[in-house]
Order: sequence, then C-alpha cells, then structure tokens
Amino acid sequence: MDIATLQAYGYFFLTGFLVVVLYSYIYYLYTAKKKHGTDFENYSNMALKDDITDEPVNKVSDEETKKVGDKNE
Repeated sequence: MDIATLQAYGYFFLTGFLVVVLYSYIYYLYTAKKKHGTDFENYSNMALKDDITDEPVNKVSDEETKKVGDKNE
C-alpha cells in the first residue's frame, strides 16, 4: 500500500465518522425538544438579535430570580 491509498481510506473513514456524529447530534436535538421542551433553534437567533433592546431568548420571572438568589446566598 502506498501513501495515496492510505490517505483515501483515511478520508473515507473520517467522512463516515463525521456523518455519524452529525446525524447523532441532530437526533439529540430533536429528542431533547420532545423530552424536555428545550427548543435549541431559539438559541440560534441570539447571534442575530443581540441588540440591548431586543427581548431575551428565555424570559425569567421575578419569582425565579428570587429563588436563584436565595440558593446562592
């Protein structure tokens, strides 16, 4: 086997591995949306809507901020 053949096999297996990783990540995103209700597509808008006057991705109520504050103190 010469180096070109090894490179071709390496390229093929690396491409196959990356395809498997990509599809498993996509599967994880959609199952997480079903199980936990977390919609990761909303987080993709953070890069586009990053002005100080834009509304946040996740709104937090006053009760939730008080609960978090009590736990940290």
